[in-house]
Amino acid sequence: MTATTENKGIRVAVAGCGEFGRNHARVYREMDSAKLAGVFDKDPARAAAFAQEFQTKAFSTLEEMKGQVDAASVAVPTIVHAEVGCRLMELGIDVLVEKPMAKDLAAADALLATAKKFVRILQAERVERFNPAVLAVEPILNRPLFFEVHRLGVFTPRSLDVDVIYDLMIHDLDILLALVGEPVIEVKAVGIPVLSDKVDIAHARLEFAGGAVANVTASRVSTERVRKVRFFQQHEYISLDYARRDALRVGVKRPGPEPEFTFEKLPCSGVEPLRAELEVFLEAVRTRKEPKTSGAAGRAALELATRVMTCIQEHAARVQPKGNHPAADLPVSQSPRKEER
Repeated sequence: MTATTENKGIRVAVAGCGEFGRNHARVYREMDSAKLAGVFDKDPARAAAFAQEFQTKAFSTLEEMKGQVDAASVAVPTIVHAEVGCRLMELGIDVLVEKPMAKDLAAADALLATAKKFVRILQAERVERFNPAVLAVEPILNRPLFFEVHRLGVFTPRSLDVDVIYDLMIHDLDILLALVGEPVIEVKAVGIPVLSDKVDIAHARLEFAGGAVANVTASRVSTERVRKVRFFQQHEYISLDYARRDALRVGVKRPGPEPEFTFEKLPCSGVEPLRAELEVFLEAVRTRKEPKTSGAAGRAALELATRVMTCIQEHAARVQPKGNHPAADLPVSQSPRKEER
């Protein structure tokens, strides 16, 4: 990257002109440290409309980006994340890949191997890691031992070709791996299709090597929208709300039959999580240092999501005759897929 390029902002592009791509393009346009050099989509008309909306160029091929783009967000369908991400890195472009990182672990490994071979930055999209509420609780972690996590959403036709584990729960699996910092040694999970042929609501119980336990529920067929994490550590209870982007710390001031409690609202920044995430990505591009939501972190979350999905399928096969439960009919190796992002 030349000094001139750095002074004018890192030249960025967005591959994939769907809902997620639009958010990335919008934020890049707002950032002084970035220059939106163009967009790409397999549908030329969609790419042209995006280019007009964000006052930039529409690339007709990925190869056109070579020499014109330093870094790119990959927001194409999950099934081609690895194909597009690897090709961009081969062209000398650093990439941030939307969640889930890849269609399966083999594709995730291909991304990691390509990043290593071509010495590129590979960042996995984990926008909740940059939620002000999450950032606020990280400094006060003191070996939490029990988590209750709920990520519930009302029905929407978006992403119905993806199991809820890969669409919603994967955010919380990633957060738990980051907050606990230990491997998961046991997974138990159940899930069912409700309005689609994919799993629409799921519950998982995770046990970590150090003894921490997490109950995680994800649903896209609820009557209300809930995005909350509650966890307990020695003499403390922490409540985190992703939607409100705030966190409450409740401590025991005086134990006993008539206990006294302290209530502290943790200081949270007002920065949009996606903007914070893209700033970290561009900083990694500038410094060549691995971001905290690295490709390896993305693979770890995908691996845990795959374990959860496998448990759901195995449970479905046990509790009902094969063929009567849609989840039981899915192959264990079923991969996440989105037709449009």
